[in-house]
This record gives sequence, C-alpha cells and structure tokens, in this order.
Amino acid sequence: MLFLIKKATIVNSKGVSKEPQDILIEKGVIVKIGKISDPEAKVIDASGKYVLPGLIDLHCHLREPGFEHKETIETGSRSAAKGGFTSIVCMPNTNPVLDNAKVIEGVLKEAKRVGLVHVFPAGAVTKGQKGEDLSDIMELKDAGCVALSDDGKAVQNSQLMRHALEYAKMADLVIMQHCEDATISKGMMNEGFYSTLLGLKGIPEVAETIIVARDIELARYLKTKIHFAHISTKRAIDLIRHAKAEGVMVTAEACPHHFSLTEEAVQGFDTNTKVNPPLRTKEDVEAVKLALKDGTLDCISTDHAPHALDEKELEFDAAPMGMIGFETALGLAGRELVEKKYITWSTLVEKMSSNPAKILGLSNKGEIAEGKDADLIIVDPDKEWFFRKEDIVSKGKNSPFIDEKLKGRVELTFCGGKITYQV
Repeated sequence: MLFLIKKATIVNSKGVSKEPQDILIEKGVIVKIGKISDPEAKVIDASGKYVLPGLIDLHCHLREPGFEHKETIETGSRSAAKGGFTSIVCMPNTNPVLDNAKVIEGVLKEAKRVGLVHVFPAGAVTKGQKGEDLSDIMELKDAGCVALSDDGKAVQNSQLMRHALEYAKMADLVIMQHCEDATISKGMMNEGFYSTLLGLKGIPEVAETIIVARDIELARYLKTKIHFAHISTKRAIDLIRHAKAEGVMVTAEACPHHFSLTEEAVQGFDTNTKVNPPLRTKEDVEAVKLALKDGTLDCISTDHAPHALDEKELEFDAAPMGMIGFETALGLAGRELVEKKYITWSTLVEKMSSNPAKILGLSNKGEIAEGKDADLIIVDPDKEWFFRKEDIVSKGKNSPFIDEKLKGRVELTFCGGKITYQV
C-alpha cells in the first residue's frame, strides 16, 4: 500500500527540516521526500507535528518464552509500538534462556507472526546464563542474534569475559554488559543515607563501577567493542568518558528512570521504584543528563521489565526488580531532557534511534531519508498528557510514573511501511 505523509517536519539526528516536506512510502521503504502528489496513496496529514525515525530500544524484556504471565512477544510488541518503537532488542533471561538456535528461532517466528515491531534477540553470553561456559556464539549469530548479553547478571569471571569479547569480535557482535559485581551487590536500593533511613540493604555504586572499569580494561587490551547497559552512577560515567577519550571502543546507555527519579522516590516503599541498578542520588541523576548531552552516554534504552501485579504487590524486600518503560520513554525524555534544555529533539533522535542503529549495524534504520526503511513515527512534541494505568497496553502495569504528566506524545507509528499504532 502507498502512504503519503503530508507537511511533515522531519527530525533527524543532524537537524530539523527547515520547511515541511512530504514523505512517500511504498513496500516498506521511503521512496521519495519533497513536494509530492500521488492520487493512489493514502494521505496522512502531519501538519504541526514532528516526524522522527522509529525509536530503537537496545534493551528490553519480552519475557517469552517461560514468563508469559508477565509479558508476551505480542503484548510487548504492542506496548513498544504505542511508545514509538519500531525495533527492539529482547534480553535472553527467559526460560529457556536464549542461548541456542532453536529458542532464538522460536522468538523470531513469533515476532514475525505478530508483526508489530522488528524484534532482534540478544543471545546469552554464557550457557543458561550461569557464567560458567560460553554459549556457541557463532550459532547464535547465524540464528539471528544481533548482540550478546547475560543481562540480569554480569559475567563475573574475567577470563571468561575475555574469551567472550574475543569470540564476539570474530562474530562482529557487541556484548551488552550488565554492570554489577554480584559479590558486593546484595541489596534492594542505592546504598547511602536513604537506605539507612529506610532500613533497606543497599547496593553500593562500586558494584557498577568495578565491572565498568574491568571491562574497559579488557576492551582496551583486546581492541574490541563493549556496550554498557543501564548506566546509573556518576563515577561509571567518568570512567566511560575517560575511556572514550583514549579511543576505547565503548558505548553506553541510560534508562529514563535513571534521569527522572532519585533514590528519594523509594521512601514510599512503592515496589515499582525497585529496579536494578537502583535509583541513585541527585548527583548521579544530573550526571546522567549531562552525559546524554555531551555524548558520553550514546543511547536511551528502556530496560522494559514487566511483572505480574501479584509479584509487585509484595513487601519491598520480596518484590522483583524492574519497571515497564516502552510507553513512557519518549514522554519522559521530552519532559526531563528536551523541555529542560539538556538536549534538542535532534539529539533525542540520536540517542533513541540513530545511535542504537549504528551500534547494531542496522544501516537502513535510524534516519528518515530516501531508500531507508519506512520505520518512522509522528509525534506531537508539545502535547502534555497523563500516563494512566487503564491506558497501558503492556501486560505489566508496574510503573512509578502512573498519573504523571509527560511531554511529547506518539500519535502514529509506522513499522516496515505499515501502521502499527495510531491514537
């Protein structure tokens, strides 16, 4: 089907179009940009709106297979499309773990059946995510994995991590490291004043920085890539900034909750504020914002982590970690980063689309241009809206942002040249 988006203000990472343009979409590809008239095309009026490349999430949890009571590929895809995402990377901590071709093929088959977003699996670095033996990395690459991760856990053994980086380099895959030294990370929130005040066991910042520092040194020594997931501390950011200045091939992401909330949010014992890594200090939150501004942090990822209602309605120490993120990511970035002048809409595209595409090697995504994939979204950048529980399409409702006002709303999502979400 032909689609013609009229009067679009196009926002790419390099800037905003000086005047509205038309975008013609055919067979999943952007075939022409300019002043266009086509009587056979279905016209979509984008007057007064921004048209952005589809968002790309490097880090989410779809829970299938094994935890379909929390989320499924179908419900997660629907939630992602509503949030403006057209490509998502699902983490391997499912049951069974995504550590072999058969399981990967099952995920891809279901994602294709659903057909709402492009689902790219991350294969497990180690078999069963046990941190003992490497998965067959070449098999995972051949099966369709775009990255490797033991997310939920870090690869603790330095020798094993070395071998993983070496094999990943041969396979031209990036390892996305969950930065947490498990030997000293046994708590429920950030270690500090508030953990003491609330009587909750804390997770110190060094649990994150120890792994970041180690893996920077391994990547430097091996001359290989490394990507750090959900960075949350100022000290880790400083290490990454220094490594980049020295030419180490490191990239890193931050999550919206780590630039929107501080550890003070835990005071109400809302289990939706229990996340890993934990919400940190005001200084850490400001450091994340500034690192997104100056390029130290390359991406904004959601770490979308749905849980069933009865799992989160437990005592704080018994509840699982994680919050949903697909449907609030753009609105939080608009409210906390764009409106407060840390970044522009073009930089937001860089962080949520073009940089993730580069990290994954998706050359036809992350930009609105002739010949590129027709993955794009129409956004009202000035729209203020309330995030309501009854409007959530994810199976998980575990968000601390329910009933909060956000800024910037997705009005329509195109994925592969078809409409997958519309207000």
